[in-house]
Amino acid sequence: METFCAFLLLVVGSAVTSAVQNSKDSLLYPYGTDQGDRKNPKLDDGTSPEIPISEPFTFYGKPYYSLYVNNNGVVSFGVNVSQYTPDPFPLEGGWPFVAPYWGDVDNRMGGDVFWRQTQDPAILSRCTADINQYFPKIPFQAIWAFIATWDHVAYFGSASKKVNTFQAVLTTNGNIAFILLNYADIQWTTGRASGGDAKTGLGGTPAQAGFDSGDKVNYYNIPSSRTPEVLNIGGTTNVGVPGRWVFQVDEFVADATTESTDCLL
Repeated sequence: METFCAFLLLVVGSAVTSAVQNSKDSLLYPYGTDQGDRKNPKLDDGTSPEIPISEPFTFYGKPYYSLYVNNNGVVSFGVNVSQYTPDPFPLEGGWPFVAPYWGDVDNRMGGDVFWRQTQDPAILSRCTADINQYFPKIPFQAIWAFIATWDHVAYFGSASKKVNTFQAVLTTNGNIAFILLNYADIQWTTGRASGGDAKTGLGGTPAQAGFDSGDKVNYYNIPSSRTPEVLNIGGTTNVGVPGRWVFQVDEFVADATTESTDCLL
């Protein structure tokens, strides 16, 4: 009987874990080569080429016409980012960027970094519905989106099988701009060169999440950034959906009065 109970608990526990993971995965917008994505090179601290975008994306009062997708968990404007140990926002260097999970990714060790811009009606409809749900007082209909996904990416110096999957979605109606940061599975916080343990991917200087406009005024550090608790970012939110953070970024300061919430399972 005890053996059967133990087996039953294992099965139920596995089912709950699977259900939770499926829920997290559903937060991610479709990605991959079958969606028309391009992939970054397998290169430590690598980056995409400069990517011209078909619609200007306004980031705190300044329109941008191109961007970079950096292997180390950053979408940047005007400059690529090879730095692997994250600094807290605001940055001294004045780099404007969005950081779903700024840490020392090494896609040579595992995983891929995907990206595409799109005006696919199904994606735009999803962006519109999400933004209307979270910001019902702001009229918004998406005309463009950019999706960057770090899929099962390993960390520098990894001596484990731990990987992270997360995503940044940028969208605009031509005037108002939003970012959505989605977290499916976060298993490590730190690469070895940032002081992390090669066997655990923990310790040292953990990953940073949020965004920085580059003007030292408009920025946001997601709570737990650069602390061990950032490992649990997939259970936090500012819009009532664990694993998702959403911000309006065209000219308004992020609503820092919106407290993060933890997902209790």
